[in-house]
Amino acid sequence: MENVDVAIVGAGIAGLACGVALSDAGFRVLVLEAADTPGGRARSWTDATTGDRVDIGPHILLSEYRNMLAWLERLGTASQVRWQRERFLTLVDPPHAPVAVRVGRLPPPLHMLPSMLAIPQLSLRDTLSNARLMWRIARLTPQALQALDGTTAEALLRADGVSPRYVDWFWRTAAMTVMNVPLNACSAAALLQLFRYLMGVGSYRVGFARVGLGDLYVPQAVRAIEAAGGRVRTSTQAASLRIDGDRATGLRLHDGTEIRARACVAAVPPAELADLLPPGCEASHPPFARLRDFAPSPYVSTYLWFDRVLGPARFWSNVWAPDRLNYDFYDLAHIRDDLVDRRSVIAANIIYSDRLPPLDDAAIIEATRRELCLHVPEAAHARLVHAAVHRIPMAIPAPFPGSEAMRPVAVTPIDGLVLAGDWLQTGLPVSMESAARAAALAAEAVCTSLGRPRTIVKPLPRVEGLFALAGRGRMP
Repeated sequence: MENVDVAIVGAGIAGLACGVALSDAGFRVLVLEAADTPGGRARSWTDATTGDRVDIGPHILLSEYRNMLAWLERLGTASQVRWQRERFLTLVDPPHAPVAVRVGRLPPPLHMLPSMLAIPQLSLRDTLSNARLMWRIARLTPQALQALDGTTAEALLRADGVSPRYVDWFWRTAAMTVMNVPLNACSAAALLQLFRYLMGVGSYRVGFARVGLGDLYVPQAVRAIEAAGGRVRTSTQAASLRIDGDRATGLRLHDGTEIRARACVAAVPPAELADLLPPGCEASHPPFARLRDFAPSPYVSTYLWFDRVLGPARFWSNVWAPDRLNYDFYDLAHIRDDLVDRRSVIAANIIYSDRLPPLDDAAIIEATRRELCLHVPEAAHARLVHAAVHRIPMAIPAPFPGSEAMRPVAVTPIDGLVLAGDWLQTGLPVSMESAARAAALAAEAVCTSLGRPRTIVKPLPRVEGLFALAGRGRMP
């Protein structure tokens, strides 16, 4: 039997951020991770062939990731984020010239309008066909958002009169690159909730980790937890929660070890939480009834090492096409400090990879190089030194219609059991920021239940400009 103040299952962003917050509050924390490396779905490791640090898949950060950035400030690594100041995103759609989407000085939601009006593939009429949709987003209420959860984003766009050309060129691209599912499989509520912030806040910038993504937070978080008397144990799998009466009192591990805790935090994906619950718990407690209904959005992330720097491009996305494999591309030679001016390491994401027929690694590498050449033709002539394919069964829970209503809050009906994870109700789409915000919500709940209340959660971004005027008194 081992006794701790708080036992946390899962050492991804949510578990480690919650562990640091609770350690800072004076609690002795034990974090358990089934894998041999902390970091969860944002972990990093050293590539065995090249010695370079790689991530399970490339990610961006946004300047409005308030909880994530506050956590990095706490860990002392916020300066390790490289911010892209000159443009928000580059969209690639050959044979047309790439489109640089910039955040301008007009008030939201007009701050990106000059860039959108400069897209040759879209007419002024196509762009203005979004007016009714923008009005709907600006005037959203929580009730209206909930009512849209059962509708697909594609059906809503067509009902609001968005032109087919704009739907195909912009919204299908946005659904894949931002929502991680095809437009016809995306909850309208999830899409509108995200774009309420993207179009309602005018200060967004894109950032990238200058080191391995996991290196931004994993070693620092482990040190912070251990400095407060806690521990992070890897290769340690929890078998079940201990529930006495209707209170969580600890965990039982697969090796038979019993962990007794004053509070437990489950910072794992929904299906893994379902496996931890005692028999009958899913049926008797409504928040747990649909844990197994969450569906994964799988990724395939491909890394390509070349013998030279291919060009100046840092980050871009291919525009949607029926046969498109990869969407977002990153050249780590212009992002990572240890790769600057050495050689290009291209990272690319095949998003929602279940939409494709089965492909072996060689076919994925060949297709990724071919799609890379759409924007970086030098890649056809450079020598490919090394390649790696990472298959990620669940990048995020897919935002299918109905999924928003399934997202539970942090506090559960079982006294002493709190949830953390990107898939909870955080007011945000599933993302690193959602994971960090859920961790703060969980830590606040535990602090309150154990008699040490404190404020940890950072507020959601406030919409600005015309969105603020149109939506005054509506969405919080």
